[in-house]
Amino acid sequence: MPIVDAHCHIYPEKIAAKAVQSVGEFYTIEMDGDGTTTRLNQFMEEAGITTAIVHSVAVKPKTVTNINDFIIESCKENPSYVGFMTMHPDFEDPQAEIDRCKAAGLRGMKIHPDTQYVNADDPRMMEIYGMLEDADLSIIFHAGDYRYDYSHPRRIKNICRTFPKLKVNAAHFGGWSVPDLALEYMEDESCFMDCSSSFRFMGRRRAKELIRIYGADRILFGSDFPMWKPQAELEFLRSLELDDTEMEKILWRNAERFVEMDLH
Repeated sequence: MPIVDAHCHIYPEKIAAKAVQSVGEFYTIEMDGDGTTTRLNQFMEEAGITTAIVHSVAVKPKTVTNINDFIIESCKENPSYVGFMTMHPDFEDPQAEIDRCKAAGLRGMKIHPDTQYVNADDPRMMEIYGMLEDADLSIIFHAGDYRYDYSHPRRIKNICRTFPKLKVNAAHFGGWSVPDLALEYMEDESCFMDCSSSFRFMGRRRAKELIRIYGADRILFGSDFPMWKPQAELEFLRSLELDDTEMEKILWRNAERFVEMDLH
């Protein structure tokens, strides 16, 4: 069976160690990977993962182009990658950059409101989402954090309602560290949700309950590399004893619909 890891962060070799350290400090956890494509490819092989959706986040507008160039080149060098661009609310010409990245083969955008210090539904970002919807590209949101309001599930809900044709992945079951709050806002939406950085915080019983509540049609497998090893996250998912149809959807069929690509 094909296996798609729908949530992987990658960084250039020369800054990977610093970037991973920064992320670990932000979440106060010990990271499982070094953030390089070499390590991601190693973990993918160990876990039998056939495709990885890769991205990075621009915390300053001046880094947007360089990050997107890195993602584009990484996808050229690694045919098993599907790349997502980054964007910043203060970037000068988002439309031109969206057009450039789409022409280069990227399939969407990743936004992390909490590290970019911007409300997910900030008017500047809403304009960008309209451009994405028109370009038929997808978006991954880091969603939810008990410490911040930037990525509150109500903001993601607002985006889903405003742009009904935009293919959204509200990552971390729609609310990292606040999955039950996310359920209040996101249960009736049609967006996707990946399960990255969620399992070890909620346990098997609640993870299975949430998958069944939202429906397997909406769930994407994701590891949040380099935060966690894909193999361990995959083993946890398999331990939930979902049926074959549910697993097939979560592991690759939903990802195909999300990025509108043949991934098997």
